[in-house]
Parts: sequence; structure tokens; C-alpha cells
Amino acid sequence: MWAAAAKRLLRSKVQFSVANTSLTVQRNRRSSCSSLLYFSRWQHSSPVYDQTCLTEAMIRNVKVLDAQRFVCVHWEDGGQSLYPYVWLRDNCQCPECFLQSAKARKLSIENLDVNTSLRNVNLTDANKVSITWPDDHQSEFDAKWLKQRCFSKESRAEMQEELFLQERQYWKSDLKIPTMSYEDVLNCDQTTFQWLCTLRKVGIVLLEGAPVKRGELITLGKRIGYMRHTFYGYTWQVQDKIDANNVAYTSGKLSLHTDYPALQYPPGVQFLHCLKQAETGGESEVVDGFHVCNRLRKQNPEAFNILTSTQIDFTDTGVDYCDFSLQSKQRIIELDPTGGLLRINFNNATRDSVLNTPVEKVQAFYSALKEFMDLMNQPENTFYFKMKPGQVVTFDNWRILHGRKSYESGADISRHLEGSYLDWDVVMSRLRALKSKLQNSS
Repeated sequence: MWAAAAKRLLRSKVQFSVANTSLTVQRNRRSSCSSLLYFSRWQHSSPVYDQTCLTEAMIRNVKVLDAQRFVCVHWEDGGQSLYPYVWLRDNCQCPECFLQSAKARKLSIENLDVNTSLRNVNLTDANKVSITWPDDHQSEFDAKWLKQRCFSKESRAEMQEELFLQERQYWKSDLKIPTMSYEDVLNCDQTTFQWLCTLRKVGIVLLEGAPVKRGELITLGKRIGYMRHTFYGYTWQVQDKIDANNVAYTSGKLSLHTDYPALQYPPGVQFLHCLKQAETGGESEVVDGFHVCNRLRKQNPEAFNILTSTQIDFTDTGVDYCDFSLQSKQRIIELDPTGGLLRINFNNATRDSVLNTPVEKVQAFYSALKEFMDLMNQPENTFYFKMKPGQVVTFDNWRILHGRKSYESGADISRHLEGSYLDWDVVMSRLRALKSKLQNSS
């Protein structure tokens, strides 16, 4: 068995969090796959819940708290964990109750006795908890598996971070945009994992060195899994068009927005590949919307409450991949059940004139929205950059608002970006799969 220090080093190579020292990943096509970034991670003070030591989880003894219907596991490091009877029975790992090949439960809730007792509990020589239930069914639980699923507040919070990578690094106009090699992302699992971790935490990553041709985003999308097909197709061409069916397909300025709030479930991640850049104008601008939301919540709680509680209609109608007539209702600032920031839904071009709000509340809504967008547009919050052919900007469409300065348009196409979408479910799936693969290969 490896020493504790060696195990900590191994896990540090494949942690989710991006190192805080620098957001810019050095481009070195020959060496980028030879080593991983060392990712820092917040650790709990209690040794019981330090997940870097899970491979060493050792049980001292097991006790039954029958009055509370808990099994209490005492760990060698001095901590203890409580597990309800019903949860243990529900999560029996035997072949009769659980299909290991699919990592899926076979035991139906209809056959679960939610008031079950237990006959006895033993600690085996293999450091496992063995339980015999009243019907003589037997369950066995590995120490590491149990420790991962401890019900303490600290352990639950750490597991949620492990599963969903919820930590965010906010930024303003001083952003040093993380930059990586497109070629390395396609060919190196370590770099791909690094890219997706950074995308999740910072919200934006620039890839350099992509071939300057249409269709490359399909290749990039397949590196993750599959792309989001919308009414604009798998990919779409951002360029000046006659009779444009989208304001992005003009040469005018685009104000800060998120894409596709007219869909009830907007795409989570967006790719934009620069194929041709205008000589004059066309600079991109991005804002960390979550940073601005936090400022608004502190500066004007009433305005924040209005934007998190008022449902706004968005619409999008036209013909592209096929004809479409979309209608949705969104809160401009969407919160999760705990009150945390989940998603920003805002595109002024597709915000409907229909406003399903009592007339006496209309003025307050507009005032709140105006204050929110004024904060977005403050120079201290906005980062500008001008894409070059061969660059692909990848960003969190739920968090980052993006826009564009106007540019000169002529007889020929003067600026051309190709875009595509993915859902966060797909991106997070690849991230977890790569993490597991890298851990196993190490």
C-alpha cells in the first residue's frame, strides 16, 4: 500500500480545482501532455472527511444505536459517522440488490421496508461492515465507500463539490484569459481535463491553433461527447447576412447577453471559432455575470429580489435549420434551491414585449433590470479581446454574458465566426470520466 504522502500527491494531480496562482496555461505542444497541473483543493479541518485519505479509511469499531435506528462507525482517525438503517438497506451492494456493471440499483422502493430493523452488525477482517437483516438478507459495505457517503454537513458539502465542481473564481476587467492549445485538447486527456476544469471554475477558456475551416467545432464537440442541436443547427455561422434572422447576423454592436433564453433550458456551454476577423471593429466583450449578480445582491437587495422572482417572456421566431416559433418564461437571475446562483437568462433582442406582470410592478422591474445592466457595462467589470483566425473561445453560457463591438461590413464577408452549443450535463460527464481515467492510469 502506498504511503499517505504518495496518495495525496496522486490525488492532487487530478483534483477539479484550478490552481489559484495563474489562470494562463502555458502553451507548449511538446510538453503539455507530460505532466498535469497541480490543482489545489480546500480541505476540511476534520480528518474524518478528508477525501484525499479515502483509500486509507480504516474502521476501529461499529456500534448499533437501535433507538435512533443508526449504525455508528468509529474510524481509526478518531472520527465517527452515522448511517440510518433504511439507507443502508436501500443501498445494499449485493448482486441481488445492485447491478455493478451498470452502477444501478435493482432493489425497488416497493420492496424496501422503510421501518426495517437489523439482526446484527459485524466488522469483517477485510475492513468491511457486514449486516444481517431480519429476513436473513446480508449486506456488506466497504469502508472507503461508507466514508465517502458520511452524512455530516462537511462531508456532504465535499461530496457535492466532488460531483458538481461548484467552486467559482470570479473576475473583472483584469481577467487574464486562460489559454490552451487546441491540438493538445484534442489529443491529450490531461489537457482536456485541465480545460474543462478551468472552464467550470473560471467560466471561459481560449483555445489557440485550430484549423481555419468550418466544421472544427464538430470535432471539438465530439471530444466531449455530443453537441446541442438547436433550430440554428449543430453549428451556425455568425456573419453579416441579408435579411438576418438573428441580430448576431448583422455588423452592428451586440449588447451583453446570454444565448437562447427563448429555450426553456438554454445551452450551458458555447463555442465560437474565429474563421475571419474584421480589420476594424468586431472586438468581443465578456462579463462575469455571477460576479455582477453578487454585487447587485449586496448593493440593492430589492432589485436582486425582483430579478430572481419575476418571470419574463422571451421569444424567437424565424426559419433556419427549420421554421421555429419559440416562447419561454425565465427569471433573469435563476437561483438554485439553496439560494445560490444557477443561471443568468438575458437577451435583450429576444425579450418579448409581452410582460406578464401586474401593471403597478412594471416600473420597478425596469429599474431593477437597468441597474443590473449598468453594473454589467461598468468598465471595471468588462473584459475586451479581439479574436484571431484559428482561435476558439469556449465559455459558460449560464454565467458569462458576451457581446461584440460593431464592425465595418463590405461587399464580401468581413467577419466570420462559427458557433455551437453543448449542455453542461455532457461537459460534466466527460470531466468526471476523464478524472476517473486519469486516476486509474496513475
